[in-house]
Amino acid sequence: MTFMKIRGIKKSFNESQIINNAEFDIKHGSRIGLVGNNGAGKTTLANIIYGSVLPDAGMIETFNGSVNIGYLKQSTEYSVLEFEDALTLAEKGLFTLSSKLGLSKTIDWGDTPWENLSGGEKLKLSLASVWASRPELLILDEPTNHLDLQGVAWLINELKAFNGAVIIISHDRYFLDQTVTEIVEIEAGETKLFNGNYSLYRLEKQRLYEIQLHQYETQEKYKQQIERQIANLKNWSEKAHRDSTKQGSNSERRQIGYKEYHRMKAKKMDIQIKSKTKRLNQELEKNEVKQPKQETKVSFQFKASQKRGKRIIEAQNLGKYFGNRCLFDNSHFYMNHGERMAILGVNGSGKTTLINMLLGNDKGTTGSLWMSDSLRIGYLSQDVSDLPPTKNALEYTGLTDLTSLRKARTIFANIGMAEEKLTIPIDNLSLGERTRIKLVMMLLNDLDLLILDEPTNHLDLASRESLEKTLMEFHGSMLIVSHDVYFLEKISNKLLVISDCKIIRKEEGMKELNNPKTSFLSNIEKDEQLMLLQNEITSLIGKLSFMSKNDKEYEQIDTELAKLIKAKKELE
Repeated sequence: MTFMKIRGIKKSFNESQIINNAEFDIKHGSRIGLVGNNGAGKTTLANIIYGSVLPDAGMIETFNGSVNIGYLKQSTEYSVLEFEDALTLAEKGLFTLSSKLGLSKTIDWGDTPWENLSGGEKLKLSLASVWASRPELLILDEPTNHLDLQGVAWLINELKAFNGAVIIISHDRYFLDQTVTEIVEIEAGETKLFNGNYSLYRLEKQRLYEIQLHQYETQEKYKQQIERQIANLKNWSEKAHRDSTKQGSNSERRQIGYKEYHRMKAKKMDIQIKSKTKRLNQELEKNEVKQPKQETKVSFQFKASQKRGKRIIEAQNLGKYFGNRCLFDNSHFYMNHGERMAILGVNGSGKTTLINMLLGNDKGTTGSLWMSDSLRIGYLSQDVSDLPPTKNALEYTGLTDLTSLRKARTIFANIGMAEEKLTIPIDNLSLGERTRIKLVMMLLNDLDLLILDEPTNHLDLASRESLEKTLMEFHGSMLIVSHDVYFLEKISNKLLVISDCKIIRKEEGMKELNNPKTSFLSNIEKDEQLMLLQNEITSLIGKLSFMSKNDKEYEQIDTELAKLIKAKKELE
């Protein structure tokens, strides 16, 4: 049963229209994924639903009086006030929830200052606080940012058992697939509803795009045909008009009605031109198919140094302690050039500490950690609050010569940063835009090893998929910490697992770990199957474009088309 209706919501900031028309219903038990590119207005809409921001127009109607809403904001918005509020909720099971999320029992919550907590610990405590407030509607804005895999698994299971409604803003495809049954997409300020999880939404969106593209191309061919006919008629009409004013030869002048004949001919053609033009305009006005909008293309390109030995990192008897607390001890592992390693471990297991040791910012307590002296390292940290707030993107690069600045501007454009964003203070940029700035700093250099700490945090879905593709083509080495299961499955071919006070190297990637029996087709077999599938998809789209939804075979062909598109997507 619907308990909240969202109708005609509009919102603008500084004369920029963010939301133009948001409309959808929230039912008891709804599981809604709110998706869209960075800056599309997802968080703004969430704030309007929560009541912290007022819309310029439209209304939100509730049917059971006031609704108790629990709102988990983006990680950078957590504050010490939430920590203090959370402590008052202990009697409601907060710390039980916290332990299920994987929070360390050794932390003294009564004495530990908020600023000494890690990003993951802050998120978990805030999430537990929201959960303990017994909400009827949960709004979760990027809830998996900084969560480890244990926390993500716990949250997925809790959401399945939760009786209230949930709105999730996330770019984590795996998390959305496991938790939502509806997708509300915000594009160009308007909302559109899709049934199913994120993967089904992507398949349906691709199917609709291909149908619209085919219909648009058919319409354009017809339009060009009519316009050619009109052009020919105009040429003939102009000739007839010229002939009607000619004096002609003596014999022609003696012919009665010479001018009148051409005048009538020109008039008839003018009528035909007007008729065809009017009919074309009427058809376009009634049935015009707009050119489908292509998804934002984002381009990353990392450059790897060509010369490098086989082994680049090696640890012997490596140990790290903080007082009596053991992160890892007596650990042996190595990394070869070209390997893409995911670092796995719960929050607090020592992933960030290991990264700091590799960067030279920390030292081991025991043992040794060797790294190639000529290794050029690029580091992307998960924290975007360490950028200078008053500087703009170009100033932050530190570049001054025109050639380097032109290169930087090109890279910014390729990763989806508009020119006008480059000259405003970083403090006014979105979290995704700040992450892009950090990526640009890496893209400007030749690198051998990329150390990526939650690289997909704050990036929209188009940027995530583009980054995945680019990293697959990078010939250097990678160490990655991420909670994004799909991302790790695509990228990693080796694992470093921190567990039970040990760092263990595993000769498999995340995909093999999750699906040990997965078999892979050869590239030739894949190409052949993809070609066959594409031919069948094109054929069915052609059939559908000449049918109406009332035709008997429409639903059957439509279902078959969806299956083929899904099969193609899985194979790709």
